[in-house]
Amino acid sequence: MKILVLHNLHRKGSSSGDDQVFKDETRLLEEHGHSVIRYTISNDSFDKAGIIGKIKACLGMMWSFKSYKEIQDIIRREKPDIVHAHTFFPLMSPSVLYAAKRNGCKVVATLHDTRFICPCCTSLRGTTICNECGDGHYLRMFKYGCFKGSRIQSLIVAFIFKYHRIRRSFYNQIDKYICLNDNQIRLLEGIGFDKKKIVKKYNFVSDSLPEIKNEKNNNIPERYVVFYGRIGEEKGIRILMKAWENMDLPLVVMGSGPLEEEFRAWADKKSNVYFLGYTAHQECLRIVRNAEFVVFPSIWYEGCSMVQIETMSLGKVLVATNLGFSEEAIEEGYNGTKFELGDVEDFIRKIQQLWKMPERLIEMGQNARKDFEEKYLPEDNYNQLIDIYKSVLKEEA
Repeated sequence: MKILVLHNLHRKGSSSGDDQVFKDETRLLEEHGHSVIRYTISNDSFDKAGIIGKIKACLGMMWSFKSYKEIQDIIRREKPDIVHAHTFFPLMSPSVLYAAKRNGCKVVATLHDTRFICPCCTSLRGTTICNECGDGHYLRMFKYGCFKGSRIQSLIVAFIFKYHRIRRSFYNQIDKYICLNDNQIRLLEGIGFDKKKIVKKYNFVSDSLPEIKNEKNNNIPERYVVFYGRIGEEKGIRILMKAWENMDLPLVVMGSGPLEEEFRAWADKKSNVYFLGYTAHQECLRIVRNAEFVVFPSIWYEGCSMVQIETMSLGKVLVATNLGFSEEAIEEGYNGTKFELGDVEDFIRKIQQLWKMPERLIEMGQNARKDFEEKYLPEDNYNQLIDIYKSVLKEEA
């Protein structure tokens, strides 16, 4: 099978889950003998552009003639069996969907976030969950300055989404939506997306457990809790800081992001917080493997968090917000534990309880590993993906 895969890459150095999924899935398809054509644009190109180039790029967010023509040319030259779109905002624009459909291709889209409900893709207004724009009244974005805190940018994004809402671009130009969890499906169905076009498929990670040496790091304590991933507001960094303000348990934090400097300044004042910053992947996994458990206080809808399924692959317990993917991935007391969004006291209570039960942590960790083997292995994911492609290709145009 020949597959044309589209993806708008995040900026270089960004630890983005959808970038990783794009790379892993395309590699997996090639390993199984399929021909994969990658069409990518990076947000770095916007940063490097001059004033004129940035103006053109902003206008192209509504309709990129460049991407439309390039996709059209690729399809006519390569004749792919199917087109698989991952993230196509901001630079590709929905024009790539039209280019595929107008040239006779079926389109599958993986929804890595809630952008079809919330144009900002986070379903957050500040630090509060918000899905109000699912009704199509996007001008409230201007009122609240939802997009990057700017009313002007919010107005532009609102206009773009209103245009495509009127044209029903996201309803009519995609043949199958791959959702990553049940919450995404509920949100889409709630704003009129066709249930028959929606399918759920989790992400996957390779099984790295056999390769990770069980060695201790001499620069951190014997027992510790871990947070790793993006150091950003949406990942619950401030909740993490509040929780550890008066806790004396050792916390190891790995990652980078927009709140990195603020977090580092705070961590430097805490003798029990070890901030390692960006950590090479294998070393990061080794530290996670030797941790007691992993905390994941995210405040937004995680699709199918790579950090979470990676943690499960290492046989480690998660303490996570009862939100999004975690709602269905974590079975209370079996493979992890959940706390209510924003409830710092509940978060602290769950952490302290687990810390006192090392034997129970081993049992729960084994359950987490079992879940990983049943749901998140590459081979199972490949079979699901190919079944989705085949089902779409069988459908009448």
